[in-house]
Amino acid sequence: MTKSPEKPNVGRRKFLTGAAVAGAVTSLPSVGEAAKEGSSSKELSPGALPPSAAQMELEASSPEQINEQLAANTASAETGSFGSDFMVDVMKSLDLEYVFSNPGSSFLGLHESITVYSDNKAPEFITCMHEESAAAMANGYYKAALKPAAIMCHGTVGLQHAAMNIYNAWCDRVPLIAILGNHADANERLGATTWRHSAQDPASMVRDFTKWDDQPHSLQAFAESFVRGWKIATTPPMEPVAIVTDAHLQEMEVEDRSALKIPRYTPSEPPQGERGAVRDTAKLLVDAESPVIIVDRLARTPNGMKLLVELAELLNVPVIDIASRQNIPTSHYLNHTRKAGQLISNADVILGLEVTDFFGQVNSVNRANKTVQSRTKEGAKLVTISVNDLYMKSNYQDFQRYAPVDISVTGDGEATLPALIEEVNAALTRSHRRAIADKTKDLRKTHKDLYEESRRLAAQGWTSSPVSTGRMCMELYDKIKEEDWALVSVGASERFVSSWPHRLWNIDEHYRYLGIGAGGGVGYGLPAAVGAALANKKLGRFSVNIQCDGDFMYANGALWTAAHHRVPLLTVMHNNRAYAQETMLVQGTANRRKRGIDRSNIGTEIRNPDIDYAKLAEGMGVWSAGPIEDPDDLAPALAEAVKVVKSGYPALVDVVTQMR
Repeated sequence: MTKSPEKPNVGRRKFLTGAAVAGAVTSLPSVGEAAKEGSSSKELSPGALPPSAAQMELEASSPEQINEQLAANTASAETGSFGSDFMVDVMKSLDLEYVFSNPGSSFLGLHESITVYSDNKAPEFITCMHEESAAAMANGYYKAALKPAAIMCHGTVGLQHAAMNIYNAWCDRVPLIAILGNHADANERLGATTWRHSAQDPASMVRDFTKWDDQPHSLQAFAESFVRGWKIATTPPMEPVAIVTDAHLQEMEVEDRSALKIPRYTPSEPPQGERGAVRDTAKLLVDAESPVIIVDRLARTPNGMKLLVELAELLNVPVIDIASRQNIPTSHYLNHTRKAGQLISNADVILGLEVTDFFGQVNSVNRANKTVQSRTKEGAKLVTISVNDLYMKSNYQDFQRYAPVDISVTGDGEATLPALIEEVNAALTRSHRRAIADKTKDLRKTHKDLYEESRRLAAQGWTSSPVSTGRMCMELYDKIKEEDWALVSVGASERFVSSWPHRLWNIDEHYRYLGIGAGGGVGYGLPAAVGAALANKKLGRFSVNIQCDGDFMYANGALWTAAHHRVPLLTVMHNNRAYAQETMLVQGTANRRKRGIDRSNIGTEIRNPDIDYAKLAEGMGVWSAGPIEDPDDLAPALAEAVKVVKSGYPALVDVVTQMR
């Protein structure tokens, strides 16, 4: 057994006493010992039957003895091939690495084939404490690895649990393969529970927020369905798909495996914008005096960031990064996100690249009186390049309000950028290039001024207790900046700490920040971070998660998954002991109604009792420190946590913080 690291000793601080060893294994009595120590038959509850002699012999056997007996029983028999074995081979053909799942009886065949037939390798079964967490982990995994993962949902109840984070993946434009277990044949439903967990059309529960679903009725149909689903999910706009995998297909014996064929997978090229519309867009940008680019979910790959930087530098145009993905380095002199309002109001041309809510960017909404006012000046030209119009559904309204524009280029933003850059280059004259170059000095000064302003603001309350979010974020950055780090927090968590990482950290690579959890469903953050950290483990990156406390309590079992699978992840708790956003919204409503804010904590605070997140993490085998209230205790605790994570284990530092 791999030796677990001892909990580092930072000194006399109370938060480091009574430490747990990460990944420790609790010793339990063997099955035989438990049987010997059990109650006699006289002490059994009324109606219970004593175990048979065969059951007692089995329960008293060691795992080695059981395996020997199984081997003896099957030694003379030819090893059979089952439907679920073929299904796993289909998954292997697509290089599926992980299946995130909580165990369930409707996919027992697949479970056994993954873990035994395939030796739990490619795909590997990742044990999750909740189907909702499984879906979030698959979401986070994709955004770090840029490869889809699968989840398995047990019947009707498992799918209902998973639905929230399937919806998050839908809003986040993330390909996710949802494998839905079911017993379609009523004759094969063994007992009342199986009936309750089966459905005629299981995928109907998530059909409104999946791109495609299917319910194959043969193994050959499954192969084609799974490959087709993979292709559909990974073609922009990317979305989850659902495939019902009936228990009967999983369990059926395959007599002639050679009769089954796995289709060859050929990825679809992302759709590009029509060249004439791209040329018109380039001319507008070149002739503009004050253009601005707004980017949201543009950079699907690291190449997206490189292309955006090339376009922005070619025109010397400031960029506003909404950061559903990391589109431009925070340190780049053309990243002027903090000046978004001023830039939009002064722009004569606004180009939106894969912006989900373009209307919300060029208009301001007054929540109090529910009025909308344009943020753009008269005559400003509005252009969008996106796949938003290629695919949408009507019931769930994540497509946002309709935005009238002057040019609407339908095509994948990243795939269209090379053509746009080419057209801009062709349209630039010498006079254009001189005028563009003259802007450089002022643009660099603006970027520097924005950074210095943020640095001054972050220093406010540096010695305060509870700890300021500015100090927490900068102490954390100081400990990881020499690593090949990746901030795997969802955008909400980052914004709930006043966006200090985006304001002051050097986020210079596409993978350093994974973007928001677009559906806004609470309970997404921690498991998504675990999924991303699992991907980063193979890639050699140091994963960091700034974790909101309310979100944590929805799905804290994800910590156990991190400990069990040795996922190196540093989680820093933003423990403000409240649902802070809701607290402020209730305060705003009370103010608007002139009733005072003294009761805005009711229903929004997480106090009385205060939750000890360090102790909770310790109980799940995760190294922990805290709760930390003295800001001077933060740096040494973070230093020790970094050591633990670099040794291959998860760690959590609980920081009692200010609201934002």
